Formats: sequence, C-alpha cells, structure tokens
Amino acid sequence: MTKNSKIKVIKRNETVKAVSQPKAKADEKRHAGREMVSTVKNWVSDFQARKRDETKAAIELLLVVKARPSEL
Repeated sequence: MTKNSKIKVIKRNETVKAVSQPKAKADEKRHAGREMVSTVKNWVSDFQARKRDETKAAIELLLVVKARPSEL
C-alpha cells in the first residue's frame, strides 16, 4: 500500500438523507411540469374547439340556401 492513500468514511445515516432529499425535489419538479403541460393542453384544446365552432357557424351562414321568390 502507498502512504498517501486516503480512505473516506461514509456513515449510513448520511447516505440515506443525501439520496432522499434530491429525489423528493425532482418529484416535485416533475409534478409541477406535468401540471403545467396539462394546463396548456387544456387551453389549446379549448381554443381549437371554440375556433371550430365559430368556423362551422360562419360557413353555415355563408352557405345558407335562400329561396328566391321566383323559385317558390
């Protein structure tokens, strides 16, 4: 063995605490990210549905067949 070798002692309690805290923070960030994505998806789907309804109504107004008095 060499004289300059260093040995680092890691206690069990220290390793459990170090691993659990970052995982909880990562889970919180992941949950917050999923919530934001869900919110934006809902906004987009609402916007698209509204736009479809408005477009459908506009087309129906433009393509309404009006009977002319001479055709009756």
